[in-house]
Amino acid sequence: MTIIETIHARKSCRTYDEKPIDPVKLEELRSYTESSEAPIFGAAPRFRLVGAGEEHAAALNKSVTYGLVSGARHFIIGAVAPAPKAMEDFGYCLEKRILRATSLGLGTCIMGGTFRRGPFADEIGLTEEELLPAVSPVGYSRARQSMRDGLFKTIAGSAGRKPWKDMFFLGDMGAALERNDAGPYAECLECVRLAPSALNRQPWRIIKDKRRNDFHFYLKRTPGYRIGFGKIELQNVDMGIALCHFELAARELGLEGAWVADEPSARPRGLEYTATWIDGGR
Repeated sequence: MTIIETIHARKSCRTYDEKPIDPVKLEELRSYTESSEAPIFGAAPRFRLVGAGEEHAAALNKSVTYGLVSGARHFIIGAVAPAPKAMEDFGYCLEKRILRATSLGLGTCIMGGTFRRGPFADEIGLTEEELLPAVSPVGYSRARQSMRDGLFKTIAGSAGRKPWKDMFFLGDMGAALERNDAGPYAECLECVRLAPSALNRQPWRIIKDKRRNDFHFYLKRTPGYRIGFGKIELQNVDMGIALCHFELAARELGLEGAWVADEPSARPRGLEYTATWIDGGR
């Protein structure tokens, strides 16, 4: 699959077939997951792919994820030290690993608020300076998902996605961006629209420059959603996932560009600036 096809194919899975992951696929995913990279804003998130025997895996699925996941024998765990835009870098890097798993035919489900962090902190050796924003089970999706899985998707609104007019704008928040006006970046924005987010809030708002193919990314925060998570900002993690989808799609389409943190002088009311994609073909 191409990366764009992978983004379109990715979906959250909470019920897994208990058969072992093919060893070749498992080693490829482990090597990629635990490799280091330079994300957008200079943070240094780290990740581990951990596996468990049948008994330990059952305990993790039941107690650690509050019973919302079943059958998974492997988990991607990530940690990052607090820093400006560290949550965005974490989401950016985590989503790359999620998409690699998807390309290998494996199911995943990013979990940010519905798991106990203690056991996973032990697995990754979390230091006092680090946070553990999210984890994901990994495995073969069971062909028939459980009723519980369907109920959770309904509650979370996972089957629905906001339309373009609610997320993408031209010049300012007063004008919706039409696909025709997005030019070669239309598919990049569609890939952002398909990105996963906590409770499917899709908190990203993107404003395209009227004259250039530059895109300003903003966070529209959900009131009250930060309560209970301390320094972990899950909607900032969501923004990193959106940046990842946009960039990977652009690279695959041969669109040159780079991220900069250069906030426009006019900030839209109620939004928090994240970053700007500067088109390299201007």
